[in-house]
Amino acid sequence: MSEEIEVYPSCGNVFADMGLPDAEERLAKAELSIQIHEIIKKRRLTQMQAAEILGIDQPKVSALIRGRLKGFSMDRLFHFLNVLGRDVRIVIKPKARSQQYGSLKVAVA
Repeated sequence: MSEEIEVYPSCGNVFADMGLPDAEERLAKAELSIQIHEIIKKRRLTQMQAAEILGIDQPKVSALIRGRLKGFSMDRLFHFLNVLGRDVRIVIKPKARSQQYGSLKVAVA
């Protein structure tokens, strides 16, 4: 006999699904770090080269591209994107009527 596995649909945010605090911020930081990693890969930069461009040491680049984001603020991630040649635009708009609070999202153009 096989054991039944219960499956639950995701809300679209793995951090919220796991019940972690600050789930929207965690997801936004993860998405920003993915974009930074993609730029580093696209440019074929070594971690040492990326560290020099970003103004951090190589172990921090390693942590960043592995999603270990403790110690990286949103502002710092925005700065990294800027020095990698990307504009960061923050858009503030009214929340949806169906939401109690506003939301935090990262959109890539």
